[in-house]
Amino acid sequence: MKSSTTERRFSAILMADVVGYSRLMAQDVDSTIETLKGCRKIFADSAAGHGGWVVNTPGDSILAEFKNPVEAVKSACEIQREIEARNLDLPGDRKMQFRIGISHGQVVADENAIYGDEVNIAARLEGLAEPGGICISSIAHKNICDEMELACEYLGEHELKNIAKPVPIYRLLMGMGARPTRKTNPTSSRLTKPSIAVLPFANFSAEQEQDYFADGITEDIITELSRFKSLLVIARNSTFIYKGRAVTVQQVGRDLGVQYVLEGSVRKIGNRVRITAQLVEADDGGHLWAERYDRDLEDVFSIQDEIASMIVANIPRRLEAANLDRAKRKPTEVMAAYDFLLRGKDHHHRATEEDNTQAMRMLDLAIEHDPDLAQAYAWKACTLGQAIQRGYSEDRTAMVQEALTCAEKSRELDDEDSESHRILAEIHIINRRFDDAERHQERAFSLNPNDPRVVALKGQLLTWTGKPEEGASWIELARRLDPYPPEARADSLALAYFCARHYEAALKTLSLIGQPTHVHHANLAACHALLDHPPEARTHLEEVLRMQPEFSAGAFTDGLPYKLDADRAHHRDALLKAGLP
Repeated sequence: MKSSTTERRFSAILMADVVGYSRLMAQDVDSTIETLKGCRKIFADSAAGHGGWVVNTPGDSILAEFKNPVEAVKSACEIQREIEARNLDLPGDRKMQFRIGISHGQVVADENAIYGDEVNIAARLEGLAEPGGICISSIAHKNICDEMELACEYLGEHELKNIAKPVPIYRLLMGMGARPTRKTNPTSSRLTKPSIAVLPFANFSAEQEQDYFADGITEDIITELSRFKSLLVIARNSTFIYKGRAVTVQQVGRDLGVQYVLEGSVRKIGNRVRITAQLVEADDGGHLWAERYDRDLEDVFSIQDEIASMIVANIPRRLEAANLDRAKRKPTEVMAAYDFLLRGKDHHHRATEEDNTQAMRMLDLAIEHDPDLAQAYAWKACTLGQAIQRGYSEDRTAMVQEALTCAEKSRELDDEDSESHRILAEIHIINRRFDDAERHQERAFSLNPNDPRVVALKGQLLTWTGKPEEGASWIELARRLDPYPPEARADSLALAYFCARHYEAALKTLSLIGQPTHVHHANLAACHALLDHPPEARTHLEEVLRMQPEFSAGAFTDGLPYKLDADRAHHRDALLKAGLP
């Protein structure tokens, strides 16, 4: 309850804020504010129902106080469930998620505010929570253990900024009800690592069309940093949403849940390039390191490597860059080939059919200029995979073979390029050569443990080979590395939940997809059928047959690369139960 005078008391503190608030505001200010108001009401009503009160709501944050941690945790779980249910009615890119942190201890309070270390700890715990998740301090955890049947996972001791002693932290397992385990949930161990986001470098060249070059340099620096196993590096897709936008590093840190931000610029004039870079603490904007490089283009690879090494050396606890076993990419002897490579990657990322064709053309030119450029073959294989996935070619079999040939060529030229191993693993999954797929996937992961495609692929492979519980945890980690857009990899995660028989979790995950295909509708129908929801199953069945009149449950599941016949039968039977032919 509110106090009319300043006093010291023991309370549970709940701190929450919106995931990706800047992105939501940039897309639609009015809708975001309206959604935030609705979510604030959920917080206020739940807090009041559990003997607490909302102290303050600055910006997209919410601070609440409770008499004890049991009520705070009950309220937090209730809030996350209600917001998750509310999100079901919103489009994929308008869903609003919160991270929540809870601590317990002595605070100083007056009628308008509360102060003390516990407020700071709750704020730091909130920053460590996953989207839609809850992290709690060890003191709060100790208080709830005897009174609440909740699965929690210990994340170890964390050194929190402005807090004198390390704080033991737990996270509540709210997803598919998995039991806490250190072996099969990689996310927990990764949360203890220093985390960094690399913002798109600004193009200061005279020509605006040189954007592709600045973007390519940024992506290459992300790749170099991703090779450090002691870092958690946010993926290109998620950092590039800030391109051309005026945002503070503090907001980027809050949006992406990172401790450090790298920003910089590129100016290319003829055969010379100037690259500036600065490493900043996301919490307070404090500068840790900055440098300017004026070099010939032939030195661009050494610049990227030097930037990566300096970043690692300047992060607190000074990761030993010199002693890390990192892959070294072979620089191309022909810079024109590198230029074509960057142009090809730029078109690939746009992903339209026309851009896919242009990407193929640019990558062919890169190979023509330098037949030994391994990355060009790897990215051509990836571009072929994009065409296969999006249906840009009628001859799928020929394209799969060409992608395999390019990936093998890339691996022969440079066995330390993770892209070729990732693509080889994907092709071997399609061909159901699971031992070969696992070998290349593990090689790709050892070379680049921060590539969300590699991390997600590990989860997908585990799902296809009969280990969906473990697979889901890896796909969740991939979504932590690459949180935007929210629906990315939702179909893979939903399949893992489905195979693990967590049908409610599969439904919630599939609901994130803004424009579901006939495959998504088929899996939604299967989940509803198994949960005994006949009307909903019928609705999705009709969508499947409208979009794909020739759909057959048997033919569809026969085409899926399940290793175990039991998993294929489970999927087929669920589709049949939904009424699909």
